Amino acid sequence: MRIFEISRSQVSEHASLAPLAVPGVCAAASYLWISLTRDEFRAAQPEVQQILQTLCQTQLVDLHVADLLNDQLPSHYDYTSLYDVLVFRRLATGNGQDSAEPSPSLPQRPSRGGPPVLRRIDTRPVGFAVFDRVLLSVHPEDGTVRDAFAARLLAAASSDDRGTPALDVRATSARLPASPADLMLRIVNLIVDGYLDMRRELTKQLDHWQTELIDPRSRFTNWSALMEARQSLHRLDEICEDQRAAMQDWIDSLETLPMPQGETAQRERDLIMVRSRDVLEHIQRVVHHVHRLEQNAETAVQMHFSVQGHRANDIMRVLTVLTAIFLPLNLIAGIFGMNFEFIPLVHKADGFWIAMSAMLVIAVLLVLIFWRKRYLARTR
Repeated sequence: MRIFEISRSQVSEHASLAPLAVPGVCAAASYLWISLTRDEFRAAQPEVQQILQTLCQTQLVDLHVADLLNDQLPSHYDYTSLYDVLVFRRLATGNGQDSAEPSPSLPQRPSRGGPPVLRRIDTRPVGFAVFDRVLLSVHPEDGTVRDAFAARLLAAASSDDRGTPALDVRATSARLPASPADLMLRIVNLIVDGYLDMRRELTKQLDHWQTELIDPRSRFTNWSALMEARQSLHRLDEICEDQRAAMQDWIDSLETLPMPQGETAQRERDLIMVRSRDVLEHIQRVVHHVHRLEQNAETAVQMHFSVQGHRANDIMRVLTVLTAIFLPLNLIAGIFGMNFEFIPLVHKADGFWIAMSAMLVIAVLLVLIFWRKRYLARTR
């Protein structure tokens, strides 16, 4: 559990939820970011609801609480008149499984085979409840995205306090998040960056397989891994499509809100819209890249079978030519092997050499004819 109080100029981290439920503890110009794992949210739900009632005069409805606790929920967006709920699936840890032990109440995921990059295409949902003064985020047990963004947030705050640039340019590109919605979009953008970074590894792995598939001298046998790769790409495509639909619903909801009053509020609204479209554009880039990888994999498989068929045709053509060359030779040998008493050249001393010479001349002529017609030429 990590709790941050964020204002325009500073970030402070609180140790527990209980003191925040008292009215007047949080400054009027600040807001809270409450980030919990699912088990922590399940245990601290009464305290969280009390804080929401104190700061926002509302509470999470039971259906949204169930959504935030659901580990199998796809990416989607929902809203009420007082808050918004966004569920966004992020990549699991590097080995495809979360570092913590899975909950016994949830179904066990089968272990994935294949290259490590394919095992990374395993996701966990991150839930966000966006209020006017509170951002509630519910994470998987490892909380890697939360900790990574918390480090950026603290680095940006410390750099603002010192008046010097931070080491992370993206953390200070727009200073601290101005609102819970802005903070949520930055976390979602960090999640999408994980998918963008994975594109290079997927491309490298599939390029390696394509090289093996197209090379006529190699015998590709890793078909199970290739099929797993195609299934993983389809799964990634479905995940990204759900993410894109959720972000599009979020943008449509923002566009239906009344125009804010005041230049500052209008600027914050425009900033949120820009960030939302930026996240949507990043998701669309991932979807476009996945579609291209799927097409490349399908094309490589088709080219592999085309090359194998062409190679088989070359082999059959050579064997057919050799059969055509030896066919008249076998005919001559069969004629002289007939069981007749009088056959020309049989009783002559040089009959054998005459027959062999004729067979050699016929074979050489046929080889020259087939070579001229390129029946024996090697296909490059």
